[in-house]
Amino acid sequence: MSRLAPLPAPDEWTGDEDRLGFFGPGSVTWRIHTDPSYAVGGLRALMLQALHPVAMDGVARNSAGFKDEWWMRMTRTGQYVETITFGSRSEARRMAARVRGYHRKLSGVEETTGRAYRVDDPDLLLWVHNGAVDSLLSTARRAGLPLSDADADAYVLEQTAAARLVGVPEDLVPRTVADLAAYFERIRPELALTPAASEGVRRLFVPPMKGWVQVLTPARPAWGTFVSLGFATMPPWARQLYSMPGLSLTDAAATAALRAFRTALLAVPERMRWSPIVRAGFDRVAGATAA
Repeated sequence: MSRLAPLPAPDEWTGDEDRLGFFGPGSVTWRIHTDPSYAVGGLRALMLQALHPVAMDGVARNSAGFKDEWWMRMTRTGQYVETITFGSRSEARRMAARVRGYHRKLSGVEETTGRAYRVDDPDLLLWVHNGAVDSLLSTARRAGLPLSDADADAYVLEQTAAARLVGVPEDLVPRTVADLAAYFERIRPELALTPAASEGVRRLFVPPMKGWVQVLTPARPAWGTFVSLGFATMPPWARQLYSMPGLSLTDAAATAALRAFRTALLAVPERMRWSPIVRAGFDRVAGATAA
C-alpha cells in the first residue's frame, strides 16, 4: 500500500463531472474561494503553517533563491490552489501530479527536533492542508460571508478532495469542523516559533520589491497593512507563539477591519476581482450548462 493517497484516476468520473471539477459552482468551496476574504485567509494560512517546525524547515531548506523569486513562488502557490478549486478534474489532477513529483524529491533534517523527513510525509501534508482549510473558513466567517454551521461542515468535507489530490490518506483528513478543531488541539504541543518561521513571516511583512516600486508607489505600506490583517486573524495561541498580543480586543478589532475590507472589495465587480483561472472555471461551467 502506498504511503500517500493515490491520485484519482480519470476513469473515476464522467465527462460532465470532469468539466465541473472537484467542487463546482454549487459548492461551499467556490463560495469561500471567490469571496474577498479569501486573500486574507491565504496569508493567515501561510503564517499559521510556518509554526510547524518540520513543515517550515521543508519550505526554508528547499527554497534556494526564494528571496529573488518571492513573488513568483507566491504566484505559483496561488495558481495551484485555484487550479485545484476551479479547474476541470483533469486539470486539477495534472497540477497535483506535478506538485507530487516536486515534493517527492525533497527531504531534510529539522535541527530543533532532529527529525529526518520527506516533504511529502503524510503528516506534513495534512498540517498544510488543515492550516489552509481552517484559515480560509474562519476568515470567511469572520468577514461576514453568510455560512451556517452546516455550510462550514460541508466545506471541511469538500476539502477532503484537495487533501487526496496532494496525497493525504483519506482516513487522516478531518471531515467536520469539530474534527478540525480536535486536530489543532492535538498538534499544538508540537508547534513552535523557529528561526525559519521568524524569517519566513518577516519576508511576508517585508517582501522583496524593486527599488522604484518602493519609492514611487505606496505598495510597501499597503502590503504591510494587508499582511497585518492576516496576522491579526490568527487564533490568540498562534499570535502568542509569535510573541504578539493575543487579547480579545485584538480579535474584535481584526474582525471589524476584516469586515470593512470585505465590504470595500464587494463594490468591485466580481470578474475584476477574479484571476484568469477563476474566470475560466466559471466560463467552462457556464458553457457546459448551455450545451
